[in-house]
Order: sequence, then structure tokens, then C-alpha cells
Amino acid sequence: MTKSIKLLAIIFILATGAIQAQTLKFGHINSTQLLTQMPETKMADSTLQKFGTTLEAQLKTMTNEYQSKVTEFRANEATMSEPIKEAKAKEINDLETRIQDFQESAQTSLQKKKEEIYTPIIKKAEDAIKGIAKEKGYSYIFDTSVGVVLYAQESDDIMPLVKAKLGLK
Repeated sequence: MTKSIKLLAIIFILATGAIQAQTLKFGHINSTQLLTQMPETKMADSTLQKFGTTLEAQLKTMTNEYQSKVTEFRANEATMSEPIKEAKAKEINDLETRIQDFQESAQTSLQKKKEEIYTPIIKKAEDAIKGIAKEKGYSYIFDTSVGVVLYAQESDDIMPLVKAKLGLK
């Protein structure tokens, strides 16, 4: 009988340990809110805005040149000889193509600049979130800014912990 009590005690201890090992700890954070509170994001926003303004200024200059050439062409078209008319029309078409190419190039450049600027900031936030998750023993951290979690049992908001880790107030 003592053997059976010892065996039951061992089984109980093992079962309790297995149940505790399966306990999951959940947390959540609004990553968009976190990123907007990071000073690096404000600097990145400013840098990206300046870059975009420079591109817009160049596009405006090109567009003004295009409009000027079109206006001049229309005003003098009747008095132009055929070879000059063709040359001016080709010049306008070439400028139009350059403007379209510039717009596409500018969009690509702006997207690359955005990735270049924001990637280290996002990585810093992710590293802080992962660090808190490991330090505090969280099994899962959900991002509430994405809006994918439709229902969840109560979980801890780790925003204050991550902000403290990043030195934010």
C-alpha cells in the first residue's frame, strides 16, 4: 500500500508539473501607438517629408516647363513650318515621358527611403517587445493595432514595460 501511495504522489507531482508547464501567459500591445511615441519615428517622419518635398519641387519644375512648352506650341503652331512643328511636338512628348518616368522613379525612391528609415525603428521596437516577452515569461504577445484578434481572454498590456525598456514616458 505504501508503494501505491508513493506512486500516486509521484504521478500527482508529475501531473501538476505538466499542467504548470502548459500554462500560457498572454500579452498585448498596440505597436502603432508605440511607434508614434518613439522620438526616432518623429525624426524619420520629418526626414521622409523633406525628401518628399524635394521630389515634389522637382516634379513641379518639370510640370511648369511642360505647361510652358505646350502653351508656347499652341500659340505659335499656326505659324510654324512642318519640321519645326514636328520637332516641338517631339520635344513636348519627350518631356511628358520624362515626367512620367520621374513620377515612377520618385515613388520608388520614396518607398525605398521609407523602408531605409523605418526598418531600424521597427526592429528596435520589436526587439524591446521580444525582450519583455522573454523577461516576463510571455508565451504570446498580440498586436492590437492590426485588429486581427477578434476575441482573447484577459491578457496583460505590456505597453508600459516596453516604453520603460525603450526609455519612453
